[in-house]
Amino acid sequence: MLERLFKVHARGSNPRTEIIAGGTTFLTAAYIIFVNPAILAQAGMDQGALTTVTCLVAGLATLLIALWANVPLMMAPGMGLNAFFAYTLVIGQGLHWTTALGVVFLSGIFFLFLTLIGVRERLVNAIPASLRLATSVGIGLFIAFIGMQNLGLVVRNEAVLVQMGPLTTEVLLGLAGLLLVAILELLRVRGSILLAILATAGAGMLLGLTPLPSQVVAPPPSIAPIAFSLDIVGALKISLWASIFSFMFVDLFDSLGTMLAVCREAGLTDREGKIPGLPRMLTADALATVGGSLLGTSTTTAYIESASGVADGGRTGLASVVTAILFLLASFFTPVIAAVPAYATAPALMTVGIFMMRGIGQIDFYNFEEGLPAFLTLILMPLTYSIATGLAFGFASFVLLKLFLGKIRHCDPFLIGAAVLSLISLMVS
Repeated sequence: MLERLFKVHARGSNPRTEIIAGGTTFLTAAYIIFVNPAILAQAGMDQGALTTVTCLVAGLATLLIALWANVPLMMAPGMGLNAFFAYTLVIGQGLHWTTALGVVFLSGIFFLFLTLIGVRERLVNAIPASLRLATSVGIGLFIAFIGMQNLGLVVRNEAVLVQMGPLTTEVLLGLAGLLLVAILELLRVRGSILLAILATAGAGMLLGLTPLPSQVVAPPPSIAPIAFSLDIVGALKISLWASIFSFMFVDLFDSLGTMLAVCREAGLTDREGKIPGLPRMLTADALATVGGSLLGTSTTTAYIESASGVADGGRTGLASVVTAILFLLASFFTPVIAAVPAYATAPALMTVGIFMMRGIGQIDFYNFEEGLPAFLTLILMPLTYSIATGLAFGFASFVLLKLFLGKIRHCDPFLIGAAVLSLISLMVS
């Protein structure tokens, strides 16, 4: 049965290895169960319902890609995209979270359409590598900045906008958690972020800063407060088109890049280096975003943490089935998850920021044709509290530079279109 469904032995693996690999992926990425509800709750959504939805969406989306595409990939609400949802659309632009869910839904539908007509890879290739790298770096800076604010390390200052906050016990615990992540990473311990979250929260409970959970296991909180509450009509405003495009674009190259990297590592490419099951993976990703928005969470995407399971030998969808089951079971431990304070999840946000900063060395800042648009993209995301603004300035400045230098013919039509939309969104915002 397993062989017919997953081709475990045909891919040089065995059930025991796949089970271990699935568990490794879960441990590496389980921090999202704590972090996603903490971020989206700041948009006014019910945190208990968000915890259940996060587990549910991660489990069902991972199960979908496991059974349909037979790959060791995990999917869950994406980091960065959840920050864009809460801090840019809801807090920054004043949208109600139901309308923001409508934006996510429409981006998923558009995403699905592009996948079905086969232009998704063309879109990714149209974006210069420097802007793709800058987007990842900018989102990393944005997430790290949010983590520092949640921790209280960075606070508001009316004169100079921000300053360092007081070194309270909570702040010191959060910084200790960040140091613990670094040590565990250097020791190559799986699940370093999750372990640091639990250790920091546990230390806070021992010091009396955070109450102990009243129970460990309980029925998952109802998803009724947020499920099927999206406002699609409200999301159709012209002023929100740029946000729809931003969600779609970030998920576009984030998922595709993750899928290509993980599948190559797992040896799932053909002789030409192509991935035979990529269309199914891309479609599953788009469907997961649509389904996730209906249940009440931000954009769902493929997770690079899947590579940890591949490193442990995962080669088939059986590993992802194990990961999916563990996410679904995690929903029964919501009392423990709800007891984790912000100072314990802040190190996770800062660590994700570090991971996403890794590509900055590949950007050629000596070449202003590449360096200026990349700089505007990555610096304006955290400074304007908006991923969409950073993208808009990056696209627009890249194409305008090429236009004035007489090199506009070197720009892909898709990129020119993105630049035009970006300029329109900047002028009407």
